[in-house]
Parts: sequence; C-alpha cells; structure tokens
Amino acid sequence: LGLQKRGCCLVLGYMAKDKFRRMNEGQVYSFSQQPQDQVVVSGQPVTLLCAIPEYDGFVLWIKDGLALGVGRDLSSYPQYLVVGNHLSGEHHLKILRAELQDDAVYECQAIQAAIRSRPARLTVLVPPDDPVILGGPVISLRAGDPLNLTCHADNAKPAASIIWLRKGEVINGATYSKTLLRDGKRESIVSTLFISPGDVENGQSIVCRATNKAIPGGKETSVTIDIQHPPLVNLSVEPQPVLEDNVVTFHCSAKANPAVTQYRWAKRGQIIKEASGEVYRTTVDYTYFSEPVSCEVTNALGSTNLSRTVDVYFGPRMTTEPQSLLVDLGSDAVFSCAWIGNPSLTIVWMKRGSGVVLSNEKTLTLKSVRQEDAGKYVCRAVVPRVGAGEREVTLTVNGPPIISSTQTQHALHGEKGQIKCFIRSTPPPDRIAWSWKENVLESGTSGRYTVETVSTEEGVISTLTISNIVRADFQTIYNCTAWNSFGSDTEIIRLKEQESVPMAVIIGVAVGAGVAFLVLMATIVAFCCARSQRNLKGVVSAKNDIRVEIVHKEPASGREAEEHSTIKQLMMERGEFQQDSVLKQLEVLKEEEKEFQNLKVRMTTGSKRQPWNLFFSFDGPSPSPYKE
Repeated sequence: LGLQKRGCCLVLGYMAKDKFRRMNEGQVYSFSQQPQDQVVVSGQPVTLLCAIPEYDGFVLWIKDGLALGVGRDLSSYPQYLVVGNHLSGEHHLKILRAELQDDAVYECQAIQAAIRSRPARLTVLVPPDDPVILGGPVISLRAGDPLNLTCHADNAKPAASIIWLRKGEVINGATYSKTLLRDGKRESIVSTLFISPGDVENGQSIVCRATNKAIPGGKETSVTIDIQHPPLVNLSVEPQPVLEDNVVTFHCSAKANPAVTQYRWAKRGQIIKEASGEVYRTTVDYTYFSEPVSCEVTNALGSTNLSRTVDVYFGPRMTTEPQSLLVDLGSDAVFSCAWIGNPSLTIVWMKRGSGVVLSNEKTLTLKSVRQEDAGKYVCRAVVPRVGAGEREVTLTVNGPPIISSTQTQHALHGEKGQIKCFIRSTPPPDRIAWSWKENVLESGTSGRYTVETVSTEEGVISTLTISNIVRADFQTIYNCTAWNSFGSDTEIIRLKEQESVPMAVIIGVAVGAGVAFLVLMATIVAFCCARSQRNLKGVVSAKNDIRVEIVHKEPASGREAEEHSTIKQLMMERGEFQQDSVLKQLEVLKEEEKEFQNLKVRMTTGSKRQPWNLFFSFDGPSPSPYKE
C-alpha cells in the first residue's frame, strides 16, 4: 500500500511536470500498440503489448486498477517483465507463466504523456484435474445388478465437459452437476452414468473423458467392469439312454467369479459322500429315472444347484398296488393299479383264464357285477423289449349261494353211499339242509342218514351219507338247499344204482401194470447180471415156484367162464412173475377198482358178487396149465 501510495504521488508529480513540459514544448504522444484481450492457458507465457513512439518517460502497468510498478522495475512481481526497446518506446508486459491469479484487466499508462491504453482482458484457462471414476480402476459388480458410475473433474476454468465412452462410442444418458469454487473462477463437475444389467459385460472398459478450452483433447480415465456371479453350472449325463444296472458319468462344469470353492453331489436330497469334484460315476437303477442327481457348486458369492434325471430303461415297477375287492351283487367294482417303466409301458387288465383284455387303463371298472364275475383278475404291464410284470387281485361278489353238483350220483346196493352237494357262497352259507320225502337233516345223524359239512378254499361241500342202501333209496329225490343273507339255492339230486365193474377188466388192468413193472425189473436185472458175470462164473439162479389159482366159491355163469378163460390165456402169455411183484399188483388192484366204479359194463344179470382168490403158479420157464 505504501508503494501504491508512493506510486500515486509520483504519478501525480510526473504528470504535473510532464504537463509543464508539453505546455512548454507542445509535443503530443500516442500509442502505436495497445494491449488486446487475450486468452492463455495456465502455465503458458503471454505478452501484453504497449508501444509509445519517441516517448522515453515512465510507463506504468495497471492490473485491475492497481499499479504493478513504475517503469521497468516490477521486482515485486517476479513473474512479470517489461520487455521491448525502451528507446523506441516499447513497454510490453510479459507474464512468464500465466496463473489463475493473472486473470485480470490490464492497462498501460504513460505517466509524463498523461495517456493510458484501452483496458485489455487477460483470460487464463485452467484445464481440469485428471478425471476420477469412483471405485476404479476395477469395479466389481454382482451379476444382474445395474451399474452406476460416477466421474468427477475438478478445478477447471471454465468448467469441464464430461463424456462417457465404451468401445470408442459415446454412452448417452449421463447426468451432470457443477460446483463453483471459492475463488469464483474455477469449477468442478460430476457426471453419473447408469447402465442397465443387460448392457453390462464382464471385462468391459468404460472411459470418462473431461475436456475444456484449456485442453481440447481432454483428459480421460477408465475402469474395467468385473462382473461377479455365483457359479453358472451345466450338468450332463452320458450315456443316455442307458439300461438299468449300467454305469453312467455325470459331469458338472461351472463358470464362476470368483473361483469355485466346492462341489457337492446329492441324490433325492441325500449327500453322496463318496463323490467330489466335477465328475461322478455310478451304476444306475430305475430310481435314477425319477430321482434326480444334483450337483451344487459354491463360490464366495453363493451356490448354484442343478439336477438331472437319467433316461434309464427299466421294466415295469408298481407304484400303486391293486387291492382285492368284496362287493355286493349288482354293485360296481373298481380296481386300480399303477406302474412305471421306461420306455412307455402298456397296461392290460384280464380275468385269469379268460384271455380277454378288459382294459388298457390304470383303472378297471366292472359295472353291475354278477356272481360269475367273481374270480382272479390280473393287472399286467409290459415295457417293449425290456420286461413285464403283473399283479393278481381277487373279486369276491356277495350274493345268494350257488350249488353246483352232479344231479345224478351213484351208489352200490347194500353198501354205504354218499351224495355230495358243492356250494359256492359269499358270504358263507348260514344254513345247509338236506330234505327227502318228509325228512329234513342239516347236520348230524338220523337213522341211516348222516350229514357232514366241510369248508374248502373253493367253497363248502355238504355230504349226505346213507348206510346200507336199499332199493327205495334209488327212487327217492334228494334236495340240497343253502341259505345266506342274500338268498338261497336248491339242487335236486337223484341216486342211481352203480353197476359192478367186471372182474376181467380189473384183472386185465392189473396184469398190464404188472407186465410194465416186470419189463423195468428185467432191464435192471440184466444190467446187474452183465456186471456180475465179469467176476462170477457158474452161478445158477433158481426160480421160485409160485402157484396161481383163481377159485370161485360158487359156480360161475357162462359169461363169467368165458371172461375167465380170456384172462387165463392172457396170464399164460405174460411169462414169469416175481412173487413180490404180485403182492404189489394186489395193492394196485384196490386203487384201480375205484377208477372203474363208473364204467357201465354190466355183469351177468342177477348174479351175486363173488369173491375171487388169486393164485399165480409158474413152474420153470413155461407157464403151467391154468387150473380153476
């Protein structure tokens, strides 16, 4: 201030003196060069021109109304110099390195000449500081999240302009805000850029460029986008399709940022402890068709779980077991069964033994069932070229009893006879009764009659036993009646006299069986003898003497004698018998007698059944004459 005041006094003194000189001398001075408005970038030199020809007095530079110094002495401002040829009147002001504080209005004044130049505006441009993107140089972003970038460029004059670039192309949509700094000249700018998730790529570089008049080429900075994500998993299975009980390989490939830290395998929610890493090999069964194998891959951001089933070919496996049914007569019966199989299976419902396909669906519906619908039903499933399976169920129909018995049954006169009544009934019969003439018997014994009832898997058998059958029994009509809660059924049965089987037939059958037995025995003996003859010589086997006779206690009729002669001749042609074989044949005769009870071969009318005594006699290699 002292200098400025002193300068002001000097200026006044000089002006008074110069006025005095001009007045005395009458010389007038003018500017040949005056300072002009200029723009300079901060840090660059600049020169403000001022030339007054033939003037050799003092020149004063004024900055924003304040004197910088008198004449060429600007020692208080080392960045300022007065340059030019003083003798030629050149008093140029040179700023060695322009700074923001040099941004002002300048005048050049000739003190003794009492003139001053036009005011000149020196504008100092300041480039922005290097732009900065918050969070750079690498910005990590979780996949699926939008990207928000903020870039600021500070301390610029004028305020910088910011643009965003990706792959050399401008990204539009950014927002901006400016702030004037305390010096009132510089400004800062902030730009925010929003990028939707679909426009963000991993590894992409995004540039923030700041420019103003001080630096037209601009300054820029960039960030690299690092998109982080949980593992991206791909699960494959080879080979497919595959037959059950073969080996398959699961391959779990994953891309992750950051890197994968763990693989975990599971099936139906159960951890597979023996499996680790990217590959899992196993032998598959039918469960792999419906129970997926999962691969869970983990990194620092989370886990990804992917599951796959296997296209396993397997035969039918039942998922819904059919149930046997008990229904009332006239009701509907509905059976259900469910199978799984691969490839697709075919379901067939049939009644056991019928061969007729009733349904190809999971459900079989029988409308208004009858008693004859009762029985076994089969649900069968077939997987072509792989396998088949079936399940059997029973349909039981509640209804009145059904009696199925032979309407004519046989018995021997004078012997014990039986009449059987077979009853199918669901529910079981509450009552079974036999009636004939004026008699009714449900159980127990009454005189010559006895009723017994036996239950079997097929039904109930009621037997009426008659002891010492008389002729009148063959003329009687017998009723077998059964009741249950649904009704009743009756069967009329007649008893017919059974005719005796001719003895010739019995003996013929017995002899035929004996011959077959002897052939077998002879083969065995021949084999044994062939081996024995190698070590034994001169061995003679003796034959047993067995005498066979058939003796009637009473004279036989002519037809019986003829039959007996035939039997005798047959026996004489059969050869030798061993004694023990005869005993066995006697047992066979008893069994064969039962099988011929229904043969309708009449014996001589009126002849009485005679006991037969059987004696077989063979003396030597030839049969002896037959004797009665």
